[in-house]
Amino acid sequence: MKKLITLALIATIGLSTYAQEKQPKPSRHNGNPMEKFTPEQRNELMLKKMTLDLDLNASQQKEMSKIIAEQSAKREAHLKDRKAKTEKPTSDELFAMKSKMLDEQIAMNGKMKKILSADQFKKWDEMKKHHREGMKKHFDRRMAQNRHDKGGDFKRMHRDGMKKNMMRHKDSTQINK
Repeated sequence: MKKLITLALIATIGLSTYAQEKQPKPSRHNGNPMEKFTPEQRNELMLKKMTLDLDLNASQQKEMSKIIAEQSAKREAHLKDRKAKTEKPTSDELFAMKSKMLDEQIAMNGKMKKILSADQFKKWDEMKKHHREGMKKHFDRRMAQNRHDKGGDFKRMHRDGMKKNMMRHKDSTQINK
């Protein structure tokens, strides 16, 4: 009898913990103050951050301001274009987009080499690599979370297993009576 009560208690506790509603995590954009700024304000903040990180002089700041505004406009146009399209791009379209992106990165590196000194360019390149690594880690973490939530759904499998065990136990206690 003690075993039966203990098993029922464990099953009840197990089910109650998995039955609780999952609290939605706040999305990254809800807490991101950059979302609330105008494009000009974001550009200005980015320029000031680069000025601090790379120790830019006045002429470099003017040139960087132009580049940042240009990049920001391209990014906004690309995002609008992506949201407008509903179907997935074909492999040829993906190749063209990737090729265009790489060409733009090559052009950007050329512009930055003209504006920045050798030490500043090296530091900018390091910052860019560090940022890319952080983005990759974030992307990998999100992909793993999505695989866990959708495909592997451990909680659902565990909950279903607990229900089966309870049903088996219930059936075996009725047989013993």
